[in-house]
Amino acid sequence: MHNRSPLGLVIPVAGLLALSACGGTQAARAPQGGAPVKGGTLTFAVNTEPTCLDPHQSPQDVTGLFTRPALDSLVALDAKGTIHPWLATSWKVSGDQKSYTFTLRQGVKFSDGTPFDAAAVKANLDHIVAPATKSQLAASYIEPYTGSDVIDDHTVRVNFSRPYSPFLSALATAYFGMESPASLKQPQDALCKQVVGSGPFVIDAWTPKQGITFHRNRGYNWAPANAAHNGEAYADKLVIKVITENSVRLGALTSGQVDAIASVPPVNVRQVKADPGLAVDVRQAPGGNYNYYPNTASGVFTDRRVRQAFRDGIDFATIVKNLYFGAYQPASSPVSPSTTGYDKGTETQWRYDPAEAGRLLDEAGWTGRDSEGYRTKDGRRLTVRWPFYKAAARENRDTLTEQVQAEAKKIGVDVDVTNPPSIGDFVTAFTKGDYDLVDFSWQRADGDALRNLFSSASISTPTRFGQNAARYSDKEVDGWLSDALDTTDLGRRAELYAKVQHKVTDEAAVFPVYVFNYLLGESKRVHGIGWEPQAYPTFYDAWVVQG
Repeated sequence: MHNRSPLGLVIPVAGLLALSACGGTQAARAPQGGAPVKGGTLTFAVNTEPTCLDPHQSPQDVTGLFTRPALDSLVALDAKGTIHPWLATSWKVSGDQKSYTFTLRQGVKFSDGTPFDAAAVKANLDHIVAPATKSQLAASYIEPYTGSDVIDDHTVRVNFSRPYSPFLSALATAYFGMESPASLKQPQDALCKQVVGSGPFVIDAWTPKQGITFHRNRGYNWAPANAAHNGEAYADKLVIKVITENSVRLGALTSGQVDAIASVPPVNVRQVKADPGLAVDVRQAPGGNYNYYPNTASGVFTDRRVRQAFRDGIDFATIVKNLYFGAYQPASSPVSPSTTGYDKGTETQWRYDPAEAGRLLDEAGWTGRDSEGYRTKDGRRLTVRWPFYKAAARENRDTLTEQVQAEAKKIGVDVDVTNPPSIGDFVTAFTKGDYDLVDFSWQRADGDALRNLFSSASISTPTRFGQNAARYSDKEVDGWLSDALDTTDLGRRAELYAKVQHKVTDEAAVFPVYVFNYLLGESKRVHGIGWEPQAYPTFYDAWVVQG
């Protein structure tokens, strides 16, 4: 299959290459509030921050948020799933879908003066897969990568060991943002503190627990084809502040100390909407919902009946509705309704049924009760070990955890929630499989997120990080996920992803909790904030009314 996209034209994904990325570039939207104004500072407040600034290493969505202003990608992906030119002006896919040849934009420079060329593309892709990088996300998106050939200064061919349809949309994410080859020569811990790109903003400094500051990249003139404008960014400066407390962050918005905030507290959404000077913009995130993942390989959840009982015996829907005031929707599938390949059939595949949960636990042999009312078998309490890293919790997930813990007690399950001392301790336990239950959301713009979450190749080991927290291994599911990589037929991929969703739901290999919506609060003085398809904001087209 061959295709080319001259600068300014677009290639629809439908019928060509399916989505798969953690996101792409902003979905362009027309400027509001009159003609854009250049100058000033745009200040945005978030509720969490990266543990590492280098997206080649880090899997966090907030890493993408923090680095996208400084990092361009080879191609761009809009919210409709269309691939657009960016640093690559055109590309060609080989007939066997094992190689992608890119023609690169000329005249681009990284902010340190290093030229962007084919050698830079090769250096970035090689850096992502290098063992020393210890990539926790990007490398898993290009597992079949075998290397890149520099054809000439502005032509590069990227090679894979097998057909790999998700590559273009993976390239569109900040996790494949192009970094200066000179900067990539630094030690990995240095890259965690500073990245150098060719983007519309240049990083001044990142101060943990405080935030990150940028200044406009003078002379920037290589925006993605789907941006609302070309040339330099409108804002002189961009400031992203870390304000973890919901009330303080909201107060900073209502008092005018910041221009926009992430994660408007659900209880305050109506209040913000009612303020004539403020607005709330909502985007449903595609990819994995906020889910709980039972360890199917060891511990109490190896028994399918116990997994089903835990899922069906807790009224997740009511907890979510009451805690989040309707801002987030209860989930039924491992992936959200906005995800390509979502299977609506999962919405009726299971339901809250505490009586059936009790029957399943009896059948599994947990028939005894101890003095506290917890179920026992052979003198052992039915205990679920859950390492919950509270420092990284957002959206009141710690409160949600407490409520689930209380509900589980009603069916006789003891949920033992521990708080690992550090993120390193949590990762160590995760990679070893030393847990019964873990929780996270996994934002990606396509059903290929299911491969990350349920492919046996994505099970972590002490030497390799993977996202299959359920440690689920099923040859049939592996086959469906592999077949989905081989085809560019979106209809066929949707069929395969529906089978995966149905089976992992039937086997209770995941406990869906809620569908994540990004709740962005903004002053009406702010215009043009864009969105990555995985639902976090971008600022290239953004501007602020002065005065």
